[in-house]
Amino acid sequence: MARGLLWLGLVLLGSLQAQAQDSPPKLIPAPLLIKIPLQPDFQDDQFQGKWYVIGVAGNSINTEKRARLKMYTTTYKLKDNHSYEVTSTLIRNQRCDHWIRTFVPSSLPGQFTLGNIKRYVGVQSYTVRVMTTDYNQFAMVFFKKVYKNREYFKITLYGRTKQLPSALKEYFTGFARSLGLTDDYIIFPVPTDQCIDDK
Repeated sequence: MARGLLWLGLVLLGSLQAQAQDSPPKLIPAPLLIKIPLQPDFQDDQFQGKWYVIGVAGNSINTEKRARLKMYTTTYKLKDNHSYEVTSTLIRNQRCDHWIRTFVPSSLPGQFTLGNIKRYVGVQSYTVRVMTTDYNQFAMVFFKKVYKNREYFKITLYGRTKQLPSALKEYFTGFARSLGLTDDYIIFPVPTDQCIDDK
């Protein structure tokens, strides 16, 4: 009897450990949108164009991403209906990759949702918010995605060139930390000429 109970206990313990390994990692909670600033008097025509991704901070960044992330670009092309065709150009598997999606304006200028969201299986909502920009040098943009009932968020620091003053990087880092992200969740991608400077 005692041996049977011991065996049952070991089986249950093994089962609990397997379930713990199968469960997704715990995420730093996404902030409420009201806690995220929104660029006043957003000018969609001035925001369009090519941006270099200088910094990325988010609750799904891990050691593997930190090691392989190279600088990439995101280009916003304004359409007649005030939505953007958004193209990110990055190096993936030693090749240039282009990821295209549509950001549709919401009732708040500077805030967008993902167009054709049904094409993205598992994505329940996707919000983009331009937090601050001077249009000519830098921008900080907040992204929040609900995917399979889990909330992911990231902040991106854009630059019109590959270099930004250290004060802007420090501001970006400080804001990311204010949302509960530690330095392990903040990346400054390595600058590169590959793909992102092609016309």
